[in-house]
Amino acid sequence: MICLPRMPCRLAKRLCACFALITLAPLARAQEPSAIHLIPAAGWRVVSNSKADLEVVRQYGGDPAVDREYGVKTVEIRTCQLGTKTLGVIVEPAPDASTAYGLVTFYRQATMTPMAGMPLAFIGSDGALLARGRYFFRIPRPAAIASEISDNDLRALLLILANSHPPGEAKGSLPDPLPRMGLIPGSEKYLLGEEAARRALPSFRSGLIGFSQGAEVQLGDYSVGKSRATLLAIEYPTPQISRARLGEMEKVIALNQDHGPGSIYGRRLGSYVIVVLNSDTVASAKSLMDLFRSSGHITQEERYPGDKPIIVQMGELILANMIFVLILVGIAVGGGIIFYLSREFAKRWLPHTQWGAQDDATIITLKLS
Repeated sequence: MICLPRMPCRLAKRLCACFALITLAPLARAQEPSAIHLIPAAGWRVVSNSKADLEVVRQYGGDPAVDREYGVKTVEIRTCQLGTKTLGVIVEPAPDASTAYGLVTFYRQATMTPMAGMPLAFIGSDGALLARGRYFFRIPRPAAIASEISDNDLRALLLILANSHPPGEAKGSLPDPLPRMGLIPGSEKYLLGEEAARRALPSFRSGLIGFSQGAEVQLGDYSVGKSRATLLAIEYPTPQISRARLGEMEKVIALNQDHGPGSIYGRRLGSYVIVVLNSDTVASAKSLMDLFRSSGHITQEERYPGDKPIIVQMGELILANMIFVLILVGIAVGGGIIFYLSREFAKRWLPHTQWGAQDDATIITLKLS
């Protein structure tokens, strides 16, 4: 038997480590590298919380008239502190998730970038915006402390705000997104009233849209070749209303008439009206409108209710129901009278028939055997 000398313990450990590295190297090459973006756990804390009137949003770059159109009535101001630095967070409770989404799109600037991993959160040089469920958050970053509050600090604060509020309605409750082909990022807006439309579309007569009839507008800027055009997708409650609104646009603003650059074109697709503004040519406007396709079900043609007040429409509905009830009562009374007269006629002229026999003279025979 030949005995080998025992290797030192330190040398054996080194050989084992080298063997492990050689064995695991192919596995390490086979795996794709991955990166996880971590948000620094900044120590934000709420030091004060107070209710305020909607007019206070003017101090933070907001417009009370626009916010009121989205259903906001009051606001909440939270003072958040990070070390010796403080920021004011304006919380606006909206009626639902779609209106909070509309506020974010209206106030978002083109220079704001979306926050990775968090939908409807945007950060810019002036501050940050966030929509979480039915809540809209506005975080101004004043110029005096802009150098002290970094983007990472804002991301940490947005994460804390998002985690402190439930998401609420599902994503399906938000409006369908505009077609992405050619859409300029950051230009999308969701409008629910004339004040917002006048500010977002200063060159278009917002009164023609028909917000009082339930119109909802999605708009975005598109690049078509070397030019840029604005596309409006206006949704109405019924196809009949969309047909009437399109006819009004054709009369007032000469829709679909080529006047050179800046002409306005449009078409109707079911309950939608698609309008293209500032198009250089008919072909470019048509290419944008062709991004939309009509799909759905057949809708029965109904009489357009017009612009009657809701009280008048409810009164007409109640009156129609009363008339319907009277018709049913008349049918019941008339049927009873016809039944009685037919019995009397049969008793007099057809007394030997089953219908004309007297009630007390009818004999029922039971054949039991």
